[in-house]
Amino acid sequence: MARLNVNPTRMELTRLKKQLGTASRGHKLLKDKQDELIRQFILLVRKNNQLRIEVEEELTGALSSFVLASSTLNEAFIEELVSIPASEVAVDVIEKNVMSVAVPIMNFHYDEEIVESPLNYGYLNSNAELDVSFDKISSILPKLLELAEVEKTCQLMAEEIEKTRRRVNALEYMTIPQLEETIYYIKMKLEENERGEITRLIKIKDMGS
Repeated sequence: MARLNVNPTRMELTRLKKQLGTASRGHKLLKDKQDELIRQFILLVRKNNQLRIEVEEELTGALSSFVLASSTLNEAFIEELVSIPASEVAVDVIEKNVMSVAVPIMNFHYDEEIVESPLNYGYLNSNAELDVSFDKISSILPKLLELAEVEKTCQLMAEEIEKTRRRVNALEYMTIPQLEETIYYIKMKLEENERGEITRLIKIKDMGS
């Protein structure tokens, strides 16, 4: 590790010691932040994985029912049925500070009656599989929206963890060792100068006696 290019003076030594103390405290704070971010990230990833499994299972069941339904129904009837959305979803996004990370809190607004009571259509051209598929797709909406929020939070926290890790490593493997090596060099230089000065004074004293 290359030391800093500074003059080996007591003033510089004092300055570097203060800088080292600040860097060491900063390193500890960042390391604590990194550990807490990782802890919260792991919890979120577990929640995300569980939600994704549930959503995928329910979507698979809904789509299977829909495929069965569409195989026996008139294609034009199904296209007309799904061509116009039965409900709109609005999203209000606010930010929450988690360990200096602005994570989104998504408030979704949609007609809950649509979830409880799916599309209105005549039963003459429909079948049981179509009813089941629409029921499943409608009921999965809240989990799907929650999954979107959790996944975005995981992404933001992962980026912050990586940014914090780089700063921790820069302090741990570059800044702090460089300061320590420079401080050691200045101390050695000052001690060497002191020994030289003592030797010079002894010689002067011997010459005068």
